[in-house]
Amino acid sequence: MPRKIEISHRTIIFTVLFLVLVYFLYLIRDIILQVFVALLIMVVLNPLVRRLSKLKIPRALSVTIVYILVLGVISGAVALVISPLIEQTANFASSLPRYVNDLNLPTAVTQEVAKEATVALGQLPGQVLKVGISVFSNVLTVLAVFIFAFYLLLAREKLAGQLAAVFGEHRAKKISEGIDKLEIKMGGWVRAQLIVMFLMGFLFYLGLTILRIPFALPLALLVGILEIIPTIGPIVAVIPAIIVGLGISPITGLAVAALSFLMHQLENYVFVPKVMQKSVGVSPLVTLLAIVIGLKIAGVVGAILSVPVVITLEVIIKETLEAGKPGSVSRQSSV
Repeated sequence: MPRKIEISHRTIIFTVLFLVLVYFLYLIRDIILQVFVALLIMVVLNPLVRRLSKLKIPRALSVTIVYILVLGVISGAVALVISPLIEQTANFASSLPRYVNDLNLPTAVTQEVAKEATVALGQLPGQVLKVGISVFSNVLTVLAVFIFAFYLLLAREKLAGQLAAVFGEHRAKKISEGIDKLEIKMGGWVRAQLIVMFLMGFLFYLGLTILRIPFALPLALLVGILEIIPTIGPIVAVIPAIIVGLGISPITGLAVAALSFLMHQLENYVFVPKVMQKSVGVSPLVTLLAIVIGLKIAGVVGAILSVPVVITLEVIIKETLEAGKPGSVSRQSSV
């Protein structure tokens, strides 16, 4: 006889509610992204706020001071770089066909490469302007992220007490410990990533300047920015510099390639082990899969945030598994 399968009303209700929750999360995915970025800002700035708070400066004033300092540094750096960057990028776009022709590639390949590269780079200043306009047109989104981060920084000090009021003392302690671990790992990773990006871009700029490679600033800035995309970014970033070097002479091209190789050796064996020794280590395979999935779901932003998401999930899973161990249960029962 065929076996009869019965589905309880509770299962049906749970399934419907779960699907509704998934759909709701999909509808507010932009808000979730904003909150996640705000959390990243919070974990990066919280150590600075804590240091100021230890000097008997009120928490709100400490957060305000840190915000002013960080935004001032970023604004000053952008103001110093943006003018020569746009000028050199425009010159690079107009000169690239000549460098490509000097590679002595087949005519059809040369024309196609020069055409595509010229179009892409020629549009870069306009794209930068569009991005700027888009940022200002979405100023409410940017403000929302910084406001979220501001209130998260203010609430971080009182988090343990708020968790205790909701979950009880024991569970609040476990959750607070997990948040502390996440803050340490995530904050360490973000700060280390920024340091590595700066070091790679600055040293590559010095190397290109010594080799007398034109357009050193945009080429080095590209290297520094693409460092934020693990594995793939550093490889893609050096290709334009090598093309420019080969366009000057084969020896210069080989020198730029050697400089790139040396930089990546420094990155792999000096910068990453020393600078990122306090951050969480993520498997290269997991990193690559996370980047591909993030790129598919949310484009470049998804690729950039893929590793922080993996770090967050890793901490949550580890804390959940540790909480479910027999020893943990016995400790809970003894409390």
